[in-house]
Amino acid sequence: MKEWSLVPLRLLIGFGFAAHGVAKLSHGPEKFGAILAALGVPFPHMMAWITSLVELIGGVLVMAGAFVLPVSLPLIIVMLTAMFTVHLRYGFSSIKLLSANAAGATFGPPGYEVDLLYIVGMITLVLAGPGVFSVDRYRHRSKS
Repeated sequence: MKEWSLVPLRLLIGFGFAAHGVAKLSHGPEKFGAILAALGVPFPHMMAWITSLVELIGGVLVMAGAFVLPVSLPLIIVMLTAMFTVHLRYGFSSIKLLSANAAGATFGPPGYEVDLLYIVGMITLVLAGPGVFSVDRYRHRSKS
């Protein structure tokens, strides 16, 4: 049963990356490129495309448990970049309640908590493997 515990982790982490990649692509990489330019990221338009595709393709691969080891490094780099260029200045907590009224809650900018969760999740999958019901497991068994 231990190996089955990796499946929901893999699915959630992969889905999260893929969803962020889809969001960047559907809003247009040029909009994300403008954000990267404002942050001083070199080659912002190219990096917007690369980041969006790494998140989308990497997320789908992680969900499938395919090539988890090689895809983990670019995904971790994306999260480290987000953490150090955007979220670190806002502290640890990903939820900062600023106010609440009848219309709902207002939140401040997120800290680096979620970035760390994604990084630790990817490291866990690298160290433990993607678990059962994964392409990597099937590929390993096929070679044996």
